[in-house]
Amino acid sequence: MIVIVDYGVGNLFSLKSSFEAIGAEIKVSGEPEDIRQADKIVLPGVGAFRDAREKLAQNGLDQVIIAEAKKGKPLLGICLGMQMLFEKSYEYGEYEGLGLLKGEVVPIIDDLTDKTLKIPHIGWNALEILKDNPLLKYTKNGDFVYFVHSYYVKNCEESLLAVCDYSTPLTAVVAKDNVYGCQFHPEKSSNVGLDILRAFCQIGE
Repeated sequence: MIVIVDYGVGNLFSLKSSFEAIGAEIKVSGEPEDIRQADKIVLPGVGAFRDAREKLAQNGLDQVIIAEAKKGKPLLGICLGMQMLFEKSYEYGEYEGLGLLKGEVVPIIDDLTDKTLKIPHIGWNALEILKDNPLLKYTKNGDFVYFVHSYYVKNCEESLLAVCDYSTPLTAVVAKDNVYGCQFHPEKSSNVGLDILRAFCQIGE
């Protein structure tokens, strides 16, 4: 059973539907015990880092997720959910993340070579795969996925798997041990996204 963490942030219906489309046993829940009983955890998220981080902490879900990840349970963060896996974010201030991966979340605009590019970075962009990983076993270099974000993770070399080009390399996929993350939305990324979700389902099997 895979549990999508429901903490009031994220498009849970489309994500749940995508997992169902590949035949996964899936449950959406904000109950700590469901997360503890899950075989794998998915942490979604959209919006502002501070608000999402506060909501995740309200029922102690942040500590449950940290504890389960440290036990070795596969955890996949998506979009803002991926950003929260890291140490801190500088989105409208400085806020602590879950600290499961090394790196920080910073404004894309600060690092753009071409300052005329629009922010947020919205739409389809190609993946440049830097390292092999089970999460990307069905994914090839140049596959397109769908992004919506104004901030990105940097200084994350030890977990960096793939980037996309937006006049600077933007972190797109990360993984270290049992902790995985996608900055893009797999549930909006057609068959490429479904293949990534399928690969996550198969981790450890």
